[in-house]
Amino acid sequence: MVDFLIFLLLGLVAGAIAKLILPGKQGGGWIATLILGVIGALLGGFIGGMFGSGTGGFNFMSILWSVIGALIVLVVWGFITKRRA
Repeated sequence: MVDFLIFLLLGLVAGAIAKLILPGKQGGGWIATLILGVIGALLGGFIGGMFGSGTGGFNFMSILWSVIGALIVLVVWGFITKRRA
């Protein structure tokens, strides 16, 4: 249970950092940021695992890979929502 809460916290931090890094206006509140960050953390953990980088726990590499994953998710989400509009 504690690991799950740490994962959610990591996702929230990663989503917030990704929204700060990416220029432009992204919609959504903290729930959207949490969802974006969790999906990004999953993607970042997968990418980090492919490169052999340990992503367990709440450390610098976990945050880095999670932010990279969240940035990718945010860019893809931007393309999807712009196509609909």
